[in-house]
Amino acid sequence: MPEFAYSDLLPLGADTTPYRLITTEGVSTFEAGGRRFLQVEPEALRRLTAEAMHDISHYLRPAHLAQLRRILDDPEASANDRFVALDLLKNANISAGGVLPMCQDTGTAIVMGKRGQQVLTAGGDEEALSRGVYDAYTRLNLRYSQMAPLTMWDERNTGSNLPAQIELYATDGDAYKFLFMAKGGGSANKSFLYQETKAVLNEKRMMSFLEEKIRALGTAACPPYHLAIVVGGTSAEFALKTAKYASAHYLDTLPAEGSPTGHGFRDLELEQKVHELTQRIGIGAQFGGKYFCHDVRVVRLPRHGASCPVAIAVSCSADRQALGKVTAEGVFLEQLETDPAKYLPDTTDEHLDDAVVRIDLNRPMTEVRAELSKYPVKTRLSLTGTLVVARDIAHAKIKERLDAGEGMPQYLRDHPVYYAGPAKTPEGYASGSFGPTTAGRMDSYVEQFQAAGGSLVMLAKGNRSQQVTDACGRHGGFYLGSIGGPAARLAQDCIRKVEVLEYAELGMEAVWRIEVEDFPAFIVVDDKGNDFFTSLAPSETFIGSIPVRPAG
Repeated sequence: MPEFAYSDLLPLGADTTPYRLITTEGVSTFEAGGRRFLQVEPEALRRLTAEAMHDISHYLRPAHLAQLRRILDDPEASANDRFVALDLLKNANISAGGVLPMCQDTGTAIVMGKRGQQVLTAGGDEEALSRGVYDAYTRLNLRYSQMAPLTMWDERNTGSNLPAQIELYATDGDAYKFLFMAKGGGSANKSFLYQETKAVLNEKRMMSFLEEKIRALGTAACPPYHLAIVVGGTSAEFALKTAKYASAHYLDTLPAEGSPTGHGFRDLELEQKVHELTQRIGIGAQFGGKYFCHDVRVVRLPRHGASCPVAIAVSCSADRQALGKVTAEGVFLEQLETDPAKYLPDTTDEHLDDAVVRIDLNRPMTEVRAELSKYPVKTRLSLTGTLVVARDIAHAKIKERLDAGEGMPQYLRDHPVYYAGPAKTPEGYASGSFGPTTAGRMDSYVEQFQAAGGSLVMLAKGNRSQQVTDACGRHGGFYLGSIGGPAARLAQDCIRKVEVLEYAELGMEAVWRIEVEDFPAFIVVDDKGNDFFTSLAPSETFIGSIPVRPAG
C-alpha cells in the first residue's frame, strides 16, 4: 500500500504577471489569533470587475500582439496570413481608443476567483462581481448577448449581459485572486469533448486523431487561435474546464512532467509537434497559409482507467482575459497593452500589395455574381456598396414567410446578405463594432432561400457545410468570407451608414441595411461547387514520431 501523498491537480508556479494598481480603497487588514487577515469590501470587488471587463474589451496582452507582429515578419507566412494579421493589429489599435470594443460579440462574462482562507468579505461576493459586470456592459459600447429562458421554448434578452458565470473557490493564503474572461459565442462553440479510450494514448494515433479534430475546428471562431488540448481528466467537466483555462494561458506554469501523485502537467514536446501540424494543414489565419494557431497548450491529466476524455478549446483573435488580485497592498489588474500601435509596421498595406478585386455591390445582383464568377476561391476582394444584415432570428422569420407561401423579401434578392449583429453605436459613429458572425448557423436556410431568389451572395466568417456548397452550385450563389475579429476596424473604416430595414423590435438581431466601403472579404465558396476549406488535403501521416508527407 503506498503512503499518503497529496498534490494539487493543477499545481501552478510563481505568478510573474505585470499588474497595475486600481485602488487601495475597500481593502484593510487586522490581526486575530496571531494571524493577519485581509478584509475586502464589496465595492472593491465591483470596481475590479468593472475595470477588468472594460480592459479585456479594448486591450490585449503584449504577448498576443507580438505574435500578430511575428506573422508580418515571417517570410513563410502567406499573403493572406499577413493581411489578416495586419487587419487584426489595426483593429487592436482602434479598440485601444476605448470607444469601440475589439469584437462585436462582447461575450459572456466569466469570473473565476480563488479566495484565501485569511480573506474575509461581507458575503455576497457573486453579487458584487455581477454588479461590476453590469456596470461595464451597461455603461460601455458593449453588446447584450445573454438570453433568459422564460419557458423551455421562449426566451428574452436580459438587456444587461447578466447573468455572468461566476465560480469561486477556497484556497490557502491571504489574497483573493481572479481570472476574468469574456467568451464570445464563436470561440465558446469550439469547445469539444471526446470520450476516447487508452487506444489514443500513443503518438501515432494521437496525432492522427488531433489532425482530424483540429481540421474540424474551422475558422468560425476567428483564428489565429490559442489552441488548448487536454488529455485525461477525473471527469468530463474537469477536462473541459481545464482546456478553457489552458487556452487563456492560465496554466502556463504547470510542471513539465508528471509524477506518481497524479498531478496535471504540460507536455511541451507534444505542444511543439501539434503546433507544427497546425502550420502544415494549410487553413492559415482564416483564408490559407501557415498561421491557423499562434500556439498550442497540451495538458495531461490523471484519469479513471475506464475513461479517457480529450477536450479541445480555443481562445480566438479577441483573446480577452486578464488576471486580477486583491492583497493587503490594494486591488490590482493585469497590465494589458494600451499602446498597440508599437506593433504595427512602419508601412501597412504597401507590403501586402497583392491583386485585390474590387466589387461594386450597387450593380444588379446578376452583374455582381458574373464578376465574382471570374475568380477562383481564396481571391481577396474589396466590397463597396449596399449590404443587408440578417442573422439567426431574422432568418427564422423569413423562413416562416416562405413556408406560408409569401415571397422572398426584395432586399435579399437585390443585395448580398451579411450575417452579423452590431454592438452599441457610440455617439458620433455610423456604427458600433460590427464584425461577422458564424456562417454555419444559417446553413439550413440557404437552399430554400436561394431557390426563392435570395441569399445568392452571402458574407460571414467560418466554413460552411456541403449543403451550402451544393446550393451555390445549383443556384449560382457565392459565400464570401469576411475576416473574423476586426469588428472595430470595420466600424471605423468600412461602414458608412446603418439603418433598420425590418424587425426593429429584435434589436441587434433586426434586419439592417448598411453601406460599406473597401470592406475586405475572400471568395470561399463559388458558383461552380468549389469550397476553399474542402480543397485542403491532409497534411501528412505519422509513423512513430516521424512525419511522412503524402506521395506527390
